Amino acid sequence: MAALRARWPANPIQRGQLLLLVLLALLTAGAWAVTVHQARTMDMSMGVMIRGGADSTNDSPPTSADSSDMAGMDDMASMPGMATDTPSKPDASQPASSSMAGMASDGWTCDALSAFVIAWGVMMAAMMFPAAAPMLLLYRTVAMGRRARGGAFVPTWVFAGGYLLVWVAAGVVTWVVVQLGSDAAGRFVEADRQRWAPVALGIVLLGAGLYQFTSLKGMCLRQCQSPVGFVMTHWRDGYRGALRMGVVHGLFCLGCCWALFAVLVAAGVMSLAWMLLLTLVVFLEKAIPRVTWGSRAVGFAFVALGVVVMAGAIDMPWVA
Repeated sequence: MAALRARWPANPIQRGQLLLLVLLALLTAGAWAVTVHQARTMDMSMGVMIRGGADSTNDSPPTSADSSDMAGMDDMASMPGMATDTPSKPDASQPASSSMAGMASDGWTCDALSAFVIAWGVMMAAMMFPAAAPMLLLYRTVAMGRRARGGAFVPTWVFAGGYLLVWVAAGVVTWVVVQLGSDAAGRFVEADRQRWAPVALGIVLLGAGLYQFTSLKGMCLRQCQSPVGFVMTHWRDGYRGALRMGVVHGLFCLGCCWALFAVLVAAGVMSLAWMLLLTLVVFLEKAIPRVTWGSRAVGFAFVALGVVVMAGAIDMPWVA
C-alpha cells in the first residue's frame, strides 16, 4: 500500500486523468465481454435476413424436388451476408432462445429496432472507446484547466454522450438499411440470391477499400489523429457546447470509419475476428498521426478481397 501511495499522482488533474483512463478501460472490457457473449449466443446474423421470399409461398407438402430445394436453402443460409428465418434443428450447445434472435426476422418492429441498436451500441463502445480515449483525456485536461482559471466546468461524460449519440444514430440508420435489404432479398428466388449475394458483398468490400483513398476519409482521419487541433478549432463552453463538440467529433469519427463497419453489416455476422481486426485498424489509424501507408494498405487489401469474393473465388473469410 505504501508503494501504491508513493506512485499515486499528487496532482489532482493527474489523478483524475488516471481515474478516467481506468474507467474507460473497465467500460471497454465490459463492452467486449457483452459483445463476445452476443456473438456466441446469437442464433442469427445482424445482417440481411431472408424473410419468406418469392420461392417460399407454396404451402403444399414437400415433394422430393421440394426436399432438394430445402437443401439448397440450407446451403443459402450458410452464405456470407445472407440468412433465412427457416427454423433449424435445435443445437444443444446453443440456448433455446436469444433476446437478439429476432433483430432482422422480426421485421419493422420497435422491439427489433431496440434490440439491434442496443447490440450495435455495445459493439461500437467496445470497438471505438480505445481510439476515442486520447480525445476524452484531452477534453478533461482542458476542462479542468479552465475550471482552475475560474471558468465553468463541464463533465467529460457530456462530451462522451454527444460522441455516442452519433454512433447510436448510425445504428438506427444501419437497422433501416438491413430491413430494406431483407425486404428486397425476399423478393428474389433462391437461385438469384445465390448469384447476387457474393456480388453485393464484393461491391461493399470494394467500396470500403476505395473509400480509404478519398479526400473525405483523409480529412476526417486528420481530425481524429489530432485531438489538440480539434480542441483548438472546435472548443465550445458550457454543457451544450460540450455536447456539440462530442457530436462533431463523433461525426468526424463516423466519416473516418463508416465504410469499415459497413463490411460487418454486409457480411451479416457477429464475427469476433472481424471485430478485433477492424478495432485494431481503427486504433492504429488514429494513434499514428501523419502515417497514410497503413490506411492505403487496408484499402488495397479490401479491394483485392472484394474482387475475389465478387468473382466467387472464395467466400468471405472468418464469418463463422
